Amino acid sequence: MTDNSEKLKIALLNIHGLIRGHDLELGRDADTGGQTLYVLELAQALSEQERVGEVLLITRRVVDEEISPDYSRPIEQLNDKLRIIRIEAGPEQYLAKEQIWEHLDTFADNLVDFFREQEFLPDILHSHYADAGLVASHIANQLGIPLIHTGHSLGRVKRRRLLASGVDIEQLEQQYKMNQRIEAEEITLATAERVITSTHQEIQEQYELYDHYQPAQMRIVPPGTNVQQFTPPKGDELQSELFNRITQHLDEPEKPMILALSRLINVKILSA
Repeated sequence: MTDNSEKLKIALLNIHGLIRGHDLELGRDADTGGQTLYVLELAQALSEQERVGEVLLITRRVVDEEISPDYSRPIEQLNDKLRIIRIEAGPEQYLAKEQIWEHLDTFADNLVDFFREQEFLPDILHSHYADAGLVASHIANQLGIPLIHTGHSLGRVKRRRLLASGVDIEQLEQQYKMNQRIEAEEITLATAERVITSTHQEIQEQYELYDHYQPAQMRIVPPGTNVQQFTPPKGDELQSELFNRITQHLDEPEKPMILALSRLINVKILSA
């Protein structure tokens, strides 16, 4: 067996949604979508790197008869260097991300306890979304661990868009807990040594809205493509049954086609 003791130990935090090592339930709800796949594939890719010795993907443990018992397993081993760790926080049942905010302190305390029980001190924390960013910020400060953060989406941007669409500010806070989210994002930006973004636009037009905007700490890492699942055209697609089923609904089927995949909700801006 390879000695991993001198290699990097990385902890990825993805608190909300449903995540497991197989058959992701993408689209089951608003919290189990593209971010879930992104984080799982990132964890898998990191575990394949020679200089990485161990990767933990940390999420919230859920015991709920309405969902698979897979999400109640405290530890799920994916390969010899990658495990999913599920931490208890709040009630056992599944919670939407807006309902988890009041339980994040418990999550952070229980995660630190787990690290100490396992005698595991990560070399790097990498948080995903504001809730994980807040937890990781507290742990980074407490244990002296460098923090990397990926926002995936930003509260100030979402608040601006929803207010422009006519959503009442009280409804905005009640439904989305927007003030807590934005405060968590500010704390995370003040703590993180690196912030990973997908585009220049994200840095220049979205993060620029924040008080702790530090463009020098930001790095662009465009999301990749799974080339084992998505391949270049083979040449016979125009004669396929699927193509004919799609084009029969188009006014100008001869024009180039753009494929966009997402949940059918306004915030995905499919109408653009």
